Amino acid sequence: MSNLATVTPIRPSLAVVERQVADLDDGFTRLANMLLEEYAGADLTKRQFKVLLAVLRLTYGWNKPMDRIANSQIAQIAKLPEKRVSEARVQLVEMNLLVQAGRRIGPNKNTSEWSIPQNKGESLNIGDKQSLKLGDSNPSNQGDTKDIIPKKEIQIPPTPQGEDAGQEIKPSKKKSPALDYQAVMSAYNSTLGDRLPLAEALNDKRRKAIKRLLTELKEPTVEAVENYFAAFAERAPKFYFGENDRGWRASFDYLLRSDTLLKTREKAL
Repeated sequence: MSNLATVTPIRPSLAVVERQVADLDDGFTRLANMLLEEYAGADLTKRQFKVLLAVLRLTYGWNKPMDRIANSQIAQIAKLPEKRVSEARVQLVEMNLLVQAGRRIGPNKNTSEWSIPQNKGESLNIGDKQSLKLGDSNPSNQGDTKDIIPKKEIQIPPTPQGEDAGQEIKPSKKKSPALDYQAVMSAYNSTLGDRLPLAEALNDKRRKAIKRLLTELKEPTVEAVENYFAAFAERAPKFYFGENDRGWRASFDYLLRSDTLLKTREKAL
């Protein structure tokens, strides 16, 4: 007798795959053609554009020019971590693509007020005015978080002759970048403005406090400040947000204090 192999018939998967088809009957967002064209021509990073679209959905999608929107709501739509949402949100406000009024935020329809660094050949870092010098290349080819800066040929200075020979050449000191006080205040409003009093204006006292705070962080950057504000929001008990017998709440000035930063680091709030 010959050996016969048993053949098991292979049946295709019968699992039902639900089709997702967009339909105006399920809701739509009214957007002026001019805004749509301006958004298409704006050289934004991927994260900035995703956050902008999420804000459009949460405002114009509900027929509202502005609304109180938490970073968690944007993160859910944009599929980004809340930390990255906060960063992009601050940048969009700095560029005037988004406007804030108190705790509400929304798209800025006045395109003449927009100030997009990439469109001007500037660095993506807020406050950094150094030109990218991309020549004829398209700014849209930039990376999401890093600027593309062409390599420069290193010029070696000639050896000094005559009276200057043998003297030590001291390197010139680099100027430290200007502090972006407004970006720090915007980071506070974006991260904690829906739970704590908004910071409305800067003064000399606040500028000094911001300058001191930046020296106490691991890196003197706006991103480091945002991380600190986010850590406070996560670790601080409800007492700091008004749930106490006095109705007291922490404020922008309170978070600029050295002892508040230390307590946040040590989880001793």
